[in-house]
Amino acid sequence: MLFRSLAVEKLMGLEITERCQVLRVIACEMSRIISHLVWLGTTGIDLGAFTPFLWSFQERERIYNLQEAWTGARLTTSLTRVGGMMADIPDGWEAGLREFCRTFPRTLDEVHTMFTRNAIWIGRTQGVGVMNRADAINHSLSGPMLRASGVDYDVRKDRPYLGYETYTFDVPVGEHGDIYDRYLVRMEEMSQATRILEQALVRLEALRGAPINVSDPRVILPPKSLAMSDMEAMIYHFKQVMEGVKPPAGEAYMGIENPKGELGYYFVSDGTAKPVRWRIRPPAFLNLSALPRLCEGAILSDVIAINASIDIVMGEVDR
Repeated sequence: MLFRSLAVEKLMGLEITERCQVLRVIACEMSRIISHLVWLGTTGIDLGAFTPFLWSFQERERIYNLQEAWTGARLTTSLTRVGGMMADIPDGWEAGLREFCRTFPRTLDEVHTMFTRNAIWIGRTQGVGVMNRADAINHSLSGPMLRASGVDYDVRKDRPYLGYETYTFDVPVGEHGDIYDRYLVRMEEMSQATRILEQALVRLEALRGAPINVSDPRVILPPKSLAMSDMEAMIYHFKQVMEGVKPPAGEAYMGIENPKGELGYYFVSDGTAKPVRWRIRPPAFLNLSALPRLCEGAILSDVIAINASIDIVMGEVDR
């Protein structure tokens, strides 16, 4: 939903509110942590380590509780709207996120203690599934897969959106391009995501009570009370529900730093509510294409670890 909204907003020239930007950043970084936690826990299972799986999914549930309190859903959330958000955070919600940011680094430290210098983990990951810098670029890899191969590229830094250029965070980059580097990159990305969340919470406090939606009736539904009492508001409500948002004729591309890589949205409009062309760039689909190259010279048991290190989503791949 986010990248679609950003593409339409770019085409329409909409300037979203500052509070909306901060809330979107929070939603993005929470999702980044969730995604990496799923990868960490399931990859541990694939390589025979069960305890970190429990730690990862316990932390994941804490974020799901926050998402449910905000959106009413845990997994299939629908929060972003063109021009704003479905809803603001409920009262007291920030306290739960602050507590998560305060305690989550302890779990990361425990995982480092369990994995980072573990001889079995090192033996299964170091020097396995190596992808050098040039090959990573030629295979159009992105996200942790690309950065683990030594390419310092992050959409949040190189093509900023949502004001990411105003946040202080580091982009971890690997040296060897193996499974072990992909593990270290994702671990550090969770630490940096926590760092961004802490900064966003400070900004959110300063923006308390600020609007989360633009005041453009072409894209934002008017309040229900106004739609039932004002004829113009009722017309706007009817046109949006029946016809949808109509961006001007033109084209736009918007890429965001998804947890698995660059998630891009190419949109061509002819001025109606239905796009002429709509192309999605799914990072997992492209990252998976490098699997044959990564498995060259590996033994059969390494294929499980290599495949896990890519962190694919079958919904993106099996389309």
